[in-house]
Amino acid sequence: MALSDLLVYVDHTSEAILRLRLAVDLASRHGSHVTALFVRERTDSQLVERKRAELGLASGAEVEQLDRRMAASTEQSASELKLTLDALGLEHGVDTEWRFADGPASIAVVQHARYVDLCLVGHYRARDDDAEGYTFTEKLLFSSGGPVLSIPSHGRFTSLGRHIAIAWNSSRAASRALNDALPLIERAKRITVITVNSDAYIGLHGGLPAEQLVEHLSRHNPVTKLVELTGIPTEAIAERLQAKALDLGADLLVAGAFGHPRLLERLLGGVTRELLDHMQLPVLMSN
Repeated sequence: MALSDLLVYVDHTSEAILRLRLAVDLASRHGSHVTALFVRERTDSQLVERKRAELGLASGAEVEQLDRRMAASTEQSASELKLTLDALGLEHGVDTEWRFADGPASIAVVQHARYVDLCLVGHYRARDDDAEGYTFTEKLLFSSGGPVLSIPSHGRFTSLGRHIAIAWNSSRAASRALNDALPLIERAKRITVITVNSDAYIGLHGGLPAEQLVEHLSRHNPVTKLVELTGIPTEAIAERLQAKALDLGADLLVAGAFGHPRLLERLLGGVTRELLDHMQLPVLMSN
């Protein structure tokens, strides 16, 4: 099983270069092709600036000049990121591709993500002003059909997938995420399965003991261990799970995403929402 085709979404934010570095580093260890996708759309600050110009009764010529300046800024950002991608590809011996798309990113990235093995994005918590009110990450996660690896905007991350922590509760979502992560698991230096209050899912759903999963994963990677957390309040599961993963030195958490998109409401499991809203380390999720 191979991780052959990676997509990394880059934007105007300063964290885009970090995502490029992590994607190329990951690709160098897996022999993957990396496609960087830049979507042409205005940033939040540019939208605010243009709205202010309109409300300030700027002339048509002034608004046109502002639009040209914003377009030039977008192209400059894209050019700098492409140069970074090219340099990283040469440095690490990775096959790279630069790709443009027109916005909105919440639609364009979903479509491109369906044609790769794994999509890397930043951590987006702002909710859209449309009727659905989803975050960008939620839309991608529940619409792309594949695994999404989110990188927090804070913290210092130098690698992905060297030590993988797996959040396990014997659910369909956890199993889906686990199987999507197998190409990463097979080449990781260390695997840690973390269970939280395992008696609950074993008793309620007839789940097998986590040792059964460790036995299975050991056939993919012999360096697999188990850590069990007990007595954790439901509202603290996401925080304690991430804290334990960080304490162990994990650079990636694999977790199932509970929920599905609806037109007029969000239906997300509490732990999933907490992970998405308060991400402390890179997280790979599937739904």
